[in-house]
Amino acid sequence: MYQLRAFLTTVLGMSPDDVTSDELYCTESNTRLTFLTNQMQQTMAGYSYTLVHEGWLKLIYNDRMLMLQKGDLMIYSPGMQIRIVSGSVNYQSVCLIIDEQAALEIPAVRNVVRTVYQPIAEIGRPIIHLDEQQAAHFRQHMLEIISYLYSSHRYRHEALRTLFTQFVLDLMDVMEQNIGRGQVSERSTELFIAFMRLLTTHFIEHHDIGFYADRLHVTTIHLSRIIRQMTGRTVIDYINQMLLMEAAWLLRSTDLPLADIAERLHFSDQSSFSRFFTRMKGVTPKRFRTDR
Repeated sequence: MYQLRAFLTTVLGMSPDDVTSDELYCTESNTRLTFLTNQMQQTMAGYSYTLVHEGWLKLIYNDRMLMLQKGDLMIYSPGMQIRIVSGSVNYQSVCLIIDEQAALEIPAVRNVVRTVYQPIAEIGRPIIHLDEQQAAHFRQHMLEIISYLYSSHRYRHEALRTLFTQFVLDLMDVMEQNIGRGQVSERSTELFIAFMRLLTTHFIEHHDIGFYADRLHVTTIHLSRIIRQMTGRTVIDYINQMLLMEAAWLLRSTDLPLADIAERLHFSDQSSFSRFFTRMKGVTPKRFRTDR
């Protein structure tokens, strides 16, 4: 999958000189730009936070139709299936993206990961509705990040990390007010977060639930039950989605033969890889590559 800089230049078509950070990107967006999110879930190794301040957006998230409206904050993470269906002409938002690897290096990493996965774990949806004052606060904070991205501040890198950490801490505070802590046990939430962190590191080499259960010191039955209870999806669903994202990236960004891609993704052979991709994507790998 693309790291942030490569995603911005390759998928969004930005000039390398316009990418001022390898870790963070924040921008004001509209309906046209937001449709590029459909490419993000196939190619981008990063988390994103989208705050709507005008209009609406209709999307399919994990096979569920959702409406994103003014005051809604949507959180996205790698492995989640999302597709933008339509949006109003006046749709306006601010989108903040952090590179996945950078997120894992930030001291407040547990809060970074929790802001991504707690809404899914607690209410099964990635949208938090903010009141007018909260929405104004977060929008202002995101605009401040934009200003630092293009500033000549001598400590821009450190300042951006500080601003992002503050953003996450403020969001954690709002989430605990809006969601609370009673719907899912803290232990189950921690297990889910630990699984997702393991998955992003090991999904290429390990396609079996047993590996993740062993690393988390639980049985496969227990891990399966917790993941399904909290998200409505199975462990295999998550593994397959991550593999699909990586496969789509390799097909679109490289000229590797299908056999080499199959080997890189630890499929037994090219045929099994092609069957997997066709079943998941609805088109063959060869067709997907030629349609780019």
